[in-house]
Amino acid sequence: MGRADDVDRFYRLLGDLSDRVGGPRRLKDCTGFMDWPDRGVYLFLEPGETHADTALNRVTRVGTHAVSTGSGTTLWDRLKQHYGTGDGSSAHPHGGNHRGSVYRLRVGEALVQRHALHAEYPSWGTRWRGLERERSAVRDEEYPLERRVSTYLRDQPFLWVDVDDEPGPDSDRAFLERNVIALLSNVGDGLVDARARDWLGHHSPSHEIRASGLWNVDHVKASYDPAFLDRFEAAVAETDPL
Repeated sequence: MGRADDVDRFYRLLGDLSDRVGGPRRLKDCTGFMDWPDRGVYLFLEPGETHADTALNRVTRVGTHAVSTGSGTTLWDRLKQHYGTGDGSSAHPHGGNHRGSVYRLRVGEALVQRHALHAEYPSWGTRWRGLERERSAVRDEEYPLERRVSTYLRDQPFLWVDVDDEPGPDSDRAFLERNVIALLSNVGDGLVDARARDWLGHHSPSHEIRASGLWNVDHVKASYDPAFLDRFEAAVAETDPL
């Protein structure tokens, strides 16, 4: 079996996962009061883009959390970083912090590129250490773009699998994340699921994102281990609805 066959199997498993949990969710409809598993792998999907001739939305970002030994970050903790701030934030409602979420960072970069917003957001992606102005002033300036990022991300459907193992770089979650990205990436191994012309990621300044078709940079040039599909299938079977 080749990569195309493995991609087909992966999406069949993704369809099984969707059936098990009652379909994808959107961050705009989620809260921390839902019965999220403590640990897992999440997969964001692109509305309007599907795998081959199926009805399954194309995976556009793969992520996990707590891959450092001793980390206590939960799955919802990570999803909340992508979600950003709620309407209860007095200073920046429905904004966020792209310095705490690489996904937000990458989407913001692409929005800046697509709409030629470099002059308005010169500090986007700059680490705090390199900023000469007060953080509060920078956050105020970046707030309109943070809101646009939130609007984009909160409407992306996503699925998740429950993988409750101990934090660490050798965890099953890290193994699954790495191999799903490597399998789906279109960097250097033939084109599978060509991305729509209007996909925002085409405007990313990152070659890895543009070439892979994913909002990921790490692992997009790696080889995958086909055996990970068996572990992913097991994770699907262990995942319960919220």
